[in-house]
Amino acid sequence: MLEIKKYGAIDIGSNAVRLLISNIIISEEKEPKFKKSSLIRVPIRLGADAFVNELISNENIIRMINAIEAFKLLMDVHGVKEYKACATSAMREAKNGKEVVEEILKKTGVKIDIIGGKEEAAIISSTDLNELIEGNDSYLYVDVGGGSTEITVFSAGKIITSKSFKIGTVRLLNNKKSVNKEIFANVEKWVKKNTKGLKKISLIGSGGNINKLFKMSGRTEGKPISYIYLNAQYQFLKQMTFDERVSELSLNPDRADVIIPATKIYLSAMKWSGARKIYVPKIGLSDGIIKSLFYNKL
Repeated sequence: MLEIKKYGAIDIGSNAVRLLISNIIISEEKEPKFKKSSLIRVPIRLGADAFVNELISNENIIRMINAIEAFKLLMDVHGVKEYKACATSAMREAKNGKEVVEEILKKTGVKIDIIGGKEEAAIISSTDLNELIEGNDSYLYVDVGGGSTEITVFSAGKIITSKSFKIGTVRLLNNKKSVNKEIFANVEKWVKKNTKGLKKISLIGSGGNINKLFKMSGRTEGKPISYIYLNAQYQFLKQMTFDERVSELSLNPDRADVIIPATKIYLSAMKWSGARKIYVPKIGLSDGIIKSLFYNKL
C-alpha cells in the first residue's frame, strides 16, 4: 500500500528565506522516497543587517512576517501536515534575533528555531548522499550560505569530521579584506589538516550559488564540474560588471553579487583539499530539515 505524506521546511538564511515542500512516498518493504514538490525563495537579505548593524531592520522584520504568512497559506494549499522553521547565522548573530522570532510567532503562529553552526552542519549532513558517497572514496561536503559555510569530511562512507565557519557570501561582501583574509586562512588550515592523506577526494557542493553555476554549465545531472571549468567561470564572472551579470546572464540581483565570493569559496576548498571535481546534488538545509523531521530527529 502506497502512502504519501507532505512535509514543509522553512529555511531563514542570510541571503534569502526559503520554503521547501516535499512529498514523502512510503511503500511497504522500501525505503521512503523524498521528492521535492515546490520550492519558493524570497530574497530577504538578513545578513546585510546582522553582519553590518548587528540588528534585523524593521523593514526586513515586516518582510519576514509577510513571507511567513504567505508560506503558511502555501502549505495549507499543498496540504502540508508537518513543518519546521529554522534560522541560521544572520538571526544567530543579530542582537534582536530572539525578539524577531517572538514577534513572528505572535503575528503568524510559526515557531522559528535559531540553530547553532554545529546543528546546522549536522542537519545538512543528514541529507541523502548515498548515491555519491560510496566505496572507499573521500569527499569534502561544502555548503556555502550567506553567513556561514558548513564543511564535512566523508571517507569510506562515514563522517570523519564536520565544522561550521563564519565565512559566507553576504558576510564576505560586507567584511573588510583583512578580516576575510584571516577567515580564509583559518578554513584553509582546517581543510588541509582534515583531508591530509585522503586519496581520490572530490567535493560535494550545496547552496544556491553552486546550483546556479551547475545549471549554467549545461552538465547532465549527476555529472561533476571540473576545477578547470569552475576557475574559468570564476574569472569570467569577475570580469563582468554587476549590471552585465544581471542583464546578460539573467542572474537575479541578489544572486549577481554573491555568486563571485561563493565561487571563490568552492574553488579554495578544492585547491586546499586537492579535489579536481565537484558534484552538485541540489541538496541543502531545507532537505535536511525535511528528512530530520520525518525521522523525528528535530
